[in-house]
Formats: sequence, C-alpha cells, structure tokens
Amino acid sequence: MKSIFEKRSENNPYTLLLLHGTGGDERDLLPIADMIDKEASVLSVRGNVLENGMPRFFRRLREGVFDEEDLLFRTKELHAFLDEAAKEHGFDRDKVIAVGYSNGANIAGSLLYHFKDALFGAALLHPMVPRRGIDLPDLSGTSVFIGAGKNDPICAPEETEELEASLAKAGADVEVFWANQGHQLTREEIENAALWYKKAVKGE
Repeated sequence: MKSIFEKRSENNPYTLLLLHGTGGDERDLLPIADMIDKEASVLSVRGNVLENGMPRFFRRLREGVFDEEDLLFRTKELHAFLDEAAKEHGFDRDKVIAVGYSNGANIAGSLLYHFKDALFGAALLHPMVPRRGIDLPDLSGTSVFIGAGKNDPICAPEETEELEASLAKAGADVEVFWANQGHQLTREEIENAALWYKKAVKGE
C-alpha cells in the first residue's frame, strides 16, 4: 500500500494512522495530524481501490451501500499492512491511533469491528456502520471519538447513534461530538478530537 511514514519524536510512543476520504490521498490529513499531536509518528496510507479515478479503501455498490466482500478483504489487507509497517519502521504496533475521514473512517471502523487490538484508539470523522449482523471483538480499553454532523446527508444521525451503541456494547469507551454541519470536516471537530486524544489516549 502506498504510504508516508514520519517518525517525529523519540519520546512519543504513538503513531497516527491517517486514512483519507474518497478522492483523497496520503497527504490529505497531514495537517490534521499536526493539530492532534505534532510529536506522534505518522503513517498515512492511500486507498488501494479506484472509483472513477478516485482512491478509496474499499469498493461500494453505490453511495451508502458497501461491497461487504471487498470491505472484509481490504480490512484484512490493511491489518496485515500495519503489522508489516510496524516491523519495517520500528513503531509500537500496540500504540496505533487511527484518524479517518469518511471512507477512511469506515475502514478504521471495520478494523475495530473485525480485529481485537487492531487499534489503540480511533478518531472516526463522519463514519458509517461498517457491517451489521456480526459479533464484535472485545474492545475494552479502546477509546473511540466519533465526529458527526447533525445535517450530514451521507451519515444520518441514526447511523452515528447505531455505531456508538455497537462500539460501546463491545466495551469501547466512545465519545461523540456533534457539529451543526454536513459531511465536511470542521476546525471545531478537529479541535474536539484533539481534546479527546489528550484525555483518552495520552491521559493528560
């Protein structure tokens, strides 16, 4: 998988896994990493799937309807890539925090849904429920931030509430921030994700 890795500090054990939205690339979320933790290492990944020339992390049948077979395949692919990247770059595999937007948030959510200890934590920005009708792994000790827009035309509030309930039922500590916005990212949302990160991940 095409990616960028930056080790920013010898004294910071955390790595931010950056996962872009549809049509983005591995450079899109670098400014957001700076807003969340300037000293954390960064692993920013480009999705392996193209939709009309736009990079994505998995295929969809149409907007809002995932290709579940491809989602599962790509989730396993990303999980294996993280294991390999940790060995290659020497970062702590147990201290990876995903920061994903839209399609990137969905693949990060799918990691949580399918693999125990895949992520130390996750900031899911405008995610959907990745899959239904499956048992989630034990997510005790995993902190999750969900950024949602009250007027998001892609992720309805009910979708966010279902995702929150599903993760919480599996044991995750979930915090939801609601913005009076649509599907776009806002500075207020990122600032709240940064506050969550300092409290829930770093314990400050």
